[in-house]
Amino acid sequence: MQIKLEKFKTDEIPKLVSWIPDKEFLLQWGGPAYSISLINEQLLNDVKSMDEDEPKNLMFSAKVINSNEMVGHIQLLGIDRTNMSARIGRVLVGEMENRNKGIGLQMVNHLLEIAFNKLHLHRIDLGVFDFNKSAIACYEKAGFIIEGKFRDCRKIDEQYWSLINMSILEEEYKNIFDGKSPYNIEIANI
Repeated sequence: MQIKLEKFKTDEIPKLVSWIPDKEFLLQWGGPAYSISLINEQLLNDVKSMDEDEPKNLMFSAKVINSNEMVGHIQLLGIDRTNMSARIGRVLVGEMENRNKGIGLQMVNHLLEIAFNKLHLHRIDLGVFDFNKSAIACYEKAGFIIEGKFRDCRKIDEQYWSLINMSILEEEYKNIFDGKSPYNIEIANI
């Protein structure tokens, strides 16, 4: 299944929210920035913020090329045009039957293409909880390197979660593809 990334739209909010079953999953996906009771309003504000001249965050829907069906979501957060860096976050392949089929890796690779070849950033990082082994493997396949671990940094009920920080630099990304992009990404208004 080949996917493309498109700018996330307000009418896609209900589908995205339907993929988030509870507050524990929301914490894993959205971090402390989102509240289960306010998520629709928070996402709407995030979508509106992409209309700024130089938005700090970009949100994308992953869609199947042949059918245009939305199967995932990914964001580029904290775009810092001074230090030429950003953070990948809120990565989600929606329906269970679409997981473990390479969609997540395609989403990450498409977003790295945008970050490095369209926005000309130098560094992209991300955080992933240490128990999310499939996500860690996906990010390593995309070329990310583990930088460190924030031990017991999030508390959910009576349990603590540890966060692994990973990054990839522009030259590392370009070396993976010998300087040639595997994608032809056309995203308007970036």
